[in-house]
Amino acid sequence: MERFEFATANRIIFGPGTCAEVPALAAPLGRRALFVTDSLERSAALREGLVKAGLEVVSFLVEEELDVSLVILATRNVKESDCDLVIGFGGEATLDTAKAAAALAANPGDPLDYLEVVGRGQPLRSPSLPVIAVPTTAGTGSEVTRNAVLAVPEKRVKVSLRSLLMLPRLAVVDPELTYSLPPDLTAATGMDALTQCLEPYVCNAPNPLTGPLCLDGIRRAARALPRAFEDGDDAAAREEMCLVSLFGGLALANARLGAVHGLAGPIGGMFPAPHGAVCARLLPAVVEVNLRALRSRQPQSPALTRYAEVEEAVRFAFADFGSRVDGLEKWLHALIEKLHIPPLRCYGLTPADFPAIVAQAQKASSMKGNPIPLTDEELTEILQRAW
Repeated sequence: MERFEFATANRIIFGPGTCAEVPALAAPLGRRALFVTDSLERSAALREGLVKAGLEVVSFLVEEELDVSLVILATRNVKESDCDLVIGFGGEATLDTAKAAAALAANPGDPLDYLEVVGRGQPLRSPSLPVIAVPTTAGTGSEVTRNAVLAVPEKRVKVSLRSLLMLPRLAVVDPELTYSLPPDLTAATGMDALTQCLEPYVCNAPNPLTGPLCLDGIRRAARALPRAFEDGDDAAAREEMCLVSLFGGLALANARLGAVHGLAGPIGGMFPAPHGAVCARLLPAVVEVNLRALRSRQPQSPALTRYAEVEEAVRFAFADFGSRVDGLEKWLHALIEKLHIPPLRCYGLTPADFPAIVAQAQKASSMKGNPIPLTDEELTEILQRAW
């Protein structure tokens, strides 16, 4: 067995109502907190609880996509307010803002000093300030990942600030916080969670510790995502999808991703497209192209067995699902249609953009985890199928 590792948040708490425990857990970690949120209204109860627990709270509102300039502003707030703790309450952009600001406040220089692909890629040297991550969506698993995804507008790309030192001190996953998500956001974030369970499972460097979590997450998503989409008050389905998101975050932090995320990064940097919806549209085509490439060029690859196991996980959820590996792509396509995920053309992409997207994707760190290297022609085919 090859070397592997597993790293995650120092402590994970999961369950309905657990958000109420955050103030008491935060008090020993700091005296003044930068409170990063995407909704002052939804976060008001937690902010009040933090104050009652004796913390000084400095609010920082995230109302736009996370980019380099927003991280610089958040980092400045940490330093100027003399904060020794950062709390994120919200979706991916909020949690990633919290993690990035906590890391950069403890390390000198500019974000581009540390960004991969378009930056200098230098390692962070000093541990981040303590971070508490409280997600309000069920998709990215950012509460347990070691990176923050930043848009770099001048490069028209999204890339990661990444380090083990960025793992949150505490992750609190309270499914009740997701009950109010609208159907479109439930669908997009849920497909992101499913993708982040599937890609690490079939990647070229799978992790034996995250593998069982991935398969369990795929089974749970197959059952729960349509239910959460159709009925946002389905508490059991919401809880299942929060667990899928958590499993996906644990997996991508310790294994690798693949062509779905390799393509989604450039698309998200070039167009105002929701990350989860982009992943959803790309996923069926990536599965089909990967399977064809593996059968043609690497017929002995263990990734083919893992794809078959993914299909078995879905068949476990739906007894009448077909038994052929080819059926996985068909099921995924039917799922995104059921969830009303729009094609990529709806976000402004045209075929003329494909060469630039492919060129950026080939340099993306996520692409290095794909179970087989794909040609430019194969990546273009994926875009055409998703378009």
